[in-house]
Amino acid sequence: MDRADVIILGGGLVGSALAVALDAHGLTAIVIDIADPQVILAAGFDGRASAIASAPYRMLDTIGVVDRLTGHGCPIQGIRVSDGLEPGALDFEPDTESGALGHMFENRRLRGALLEAAEAAPGVDVRMKTRAVAVDRGAHGVTVTLDSGAVVTAPLLIAAEGRNSPTRESAGLKVARWTYDHAALVTSLHHEISHENIAYEIFYPKGPFAILPLNDDDRGHRSAIVWSVRRDEAPGMLKLSDRGFLAEAEKKMGGFLGKLGPLGARSSYPLGFHHAATITADRLALVGDAAHGIHPIAGQGVNVGFRDVATLVEVLVEGKRLGLDLGDPQLLARYERWRSLDTFMVAAATDGLTRLFGIPGRTASAVRRFGLSAVQKLPPLKDRFMAEARGESGEVPKLLQGLTV
Repeated sequence: MDRADVIILGGGLVGSALAVALDAHGLTAIVIDIADPQVILAAGFDGRASAIASAPYRMLDTIGVVDRLTGHGCPIQGIRVSDGLEPGALDFEPDTESGALGHMFENRRLRGALLEAAEAAPGVDVRMKTRAVAVDRGAHGVTVTLDSGAVVTAPLLIAAEGRNSPTRESAGLKVARWTYDHAALVTSLHHEISHENIAYEIFYPKGPFAILPLNDDDRGHRSAIVWSVRRDEAPGMLKLSDRGFLAEAEKKMGGFLGKLGPLGARSSYPLGFHHAATITADRLALVGDAAHGIHPIAGQGVNVGFRDVATLVEVLVEGKRLGLDLGDPQLLARYERWRSLDTFMVAAATDGLTRLFGIPGRTASAVRRFGLSAVQKLPPLKDRFMAEARGESGEVPKLLQGLTV
């Protein structure tokens, strides 16, 4: 395929999902990514896991990806938020009709399913281990020259290259960014007592400690851990023996999951924030981390990217039906308006929570516990938080409702 409706630079979670969703609606895509599939799908490449909220999960089901994930996802039946291990926790538990709040997937499983779906889609041309060496966004379309010498064209270019997107930088789109003095330690561990499909977010002044349910395996009950520590402490935590690391984790968890271990592979990621002032330019749209990157405090990172996908697909499909050029400024302006408020609110909320729960001292802790208890006792406010966690706040695109456009 030398010409398509869109060219997507980046075939990660968001880029692949976008290509599959477009194909499900009759639009074609060329996906270009420099990564080697054998490397990025290897068991040791990425030890992270992602909580896919219920609305993005419906989108993945609608576009046929969930079938490829059968047996790999752990439903999240509740979320418990607390300030340390003190009383005054906030519990989110959906009613029986609403279904799970989300599903936990190991990133390598999710990445593999999305890439397989993209490669199987008749309207998607996936070109891995390929680099775009020249991009021309002209008045009449986009032309991309590849390192193979091939030239591909489309009316619209989509940057899904991640937080360091070179396409965003070359387009001159301004980005607000800062780094937190924290790194996320990521691993998985087994534990004696079942997690009962509950996710835990325990806030400490030094950073949040998240326990996210994974499917049991042949060694027993298992959870993913995302542990925020001071950046200068991360190297030392990675060098601890498994026994030492589990002992430190035990202090954070307070023993409610029983004996811990064995421990999975550990990795560390710096934490930061960035938000593009605008997510479109001439014949260009940004999605996922190319547009915005947030603290993992509420587990919304990849979900915000999937919300970008659902919104952009709806805008482009409706534009195609009207016979519009897919690079038309009016279509891109609609995508910009639809996503700008939602992404800003999510980004501001996660940054605010990070700073609020990072304030040390007994007084600050008492105020936080009072706030959690107040929300627990106010069903309307609690329902609003739950809708945000599900990805169902604001003007919800059709794909997030489980509907085709």
